[in-house]
Amino acid sequence: MSISVSATARRLAAAVAAAGALVGTVALPASAADHAPRPQRQSVVISNVHLGSEGRDHRSNSALNQEWVAITNNSRENVNLSGWTLSDKQGHTYTFRHFRLNRHATVRVHTGVGRDTRNDLFQDRRNQIWDRRDTATLRNERGRVVDTSTWNNDRHDPRDTRGSHNHDDRNNHNDRNNHGGRH
Repeated sequence: MSISVSATARRLAAAVAAAGALVGTVALPASAADHAPRPQRQSVVISNVHLGSEGRDHRSNSALNQEWVAITNNSRENVNLSGWTLSDKQGHTYTFRHFRLNRHATVRVHTGVGRDTRNDLFQDRRNQIWDRRDTATLRNERGRVVDTSTWNNDRHDPRDTRGSHNHDDRNNHNDRNNHGGRH
C-alpha cells in the first residue's frame, strides 16, 4: 500500500509543480508589463519654423538667414546630431556634421551662408527652400524619422509659421538624397 500512496503522492506533487510553473508563466508577462519602460516624449524635436520674406530681396543672404528651423533637445543628456538630416518635401537635405546639441538647448538651422556656432548652423544655400506649405523632417543617423513639422501658411506672415508636429519613429527613406549645401 505504501507503494501506491508513494506513486499517488509523486503524481500529486508533479501536478502541483506543473500548475505552479503554469501560473508563474502566465503571471510573468503581466509582471513584466508593469515594469516595462513608459514611452518618453521625444528628446529631439523640431520646435519652431520661421519662413523668410517674400519681398524683393528674398535671395539676399540676410533674407535667407531669416528663414530657419529650430531643433530642440529636451533631454537631460547631450545628443550627437552628426549624420542626422533635416529635409523639406522637395528633398532639399541638410546633413549635420560634427555637431553636438547640448541638453535643454536649441539650435537654429538657417538657409543662407554663415559661420556655424553652438546656437546657429547654416546650410550655405543661395535660394530659399521652405515653402509656405511645406514639411520639415528630422531624421537620425540611421535615416529613421525623429520628428516632422507641417505648416500651411497662406497668410504670408513669416512670424506665424509654427507647424503641427508629428512625432514618428517609423523608418522612412523617401528624402535621403543630398541636394546641395556643404553640410
